[in-house]
Amino acid sequence: MSRIGKKPVAIPKGVTANIDNGQLIVKGPKGTLSLGLADQIDYAVEDEGIRVTPANDSQAARAFWGMQRTLVSNLIEGVTEGYTKVLQITGVGYRAQAQGKKLKLQLGYSHDVDLDVPEGIDVKTPDATTIEVSGIDKQAVGQFAAEVRRWRKPEPYKGKGIRYRGEYVFRKEGKKK
Repeated sequence: MSRIGKKPVAIPKGVTANIDNGQLIVKGPKGTLSLGLADQIDYAVEDEGIRVTPANDSQAARAFWGMQRTLVSNLIEGVTEGYTKVLQITGVGYRAQAQGKKLKLQLGYSHDVDLDVPEGIDVKTPDATTIEVSGIDKQAVGQFAAEVRRWRKPEPYKGKGIRYRGEYVFRKEGKKK
């Protein structure tokens, strides 16, 4: 039994959810998101919220149950509050600048790294060493933040690179004479 899956996902005021054509469509103050429904799972929009239950007693249905409930919960949270990932840049001369739908990074390479910001994602740079990636789709926000971080992961000796805010980077001791 999935402990997560048993709980219905509460629908806050101002949010509407309906099932149409194999899709769960959630509309809220920040926008609209949809989720393709899994065949092994039954979805029901009720007064107290969206209830997710396995369609049968198979192992696959029980394995999907908790994950599908979490995906539905992420839709609700996305259209009400949204998601934000904050990246910190550490290193001499490393900086970032948001220019419309582009993110320009200077990371010690011989060239600047220009990244196109995907649709539905908002990127802000409050200062030269902080990048705020926000949007309503949790997967898209996390994916773009990971792509930015991939350009210069934090290294263990000096700690230079791009890291998530609050991320701990294990530091190593350098060579000894």
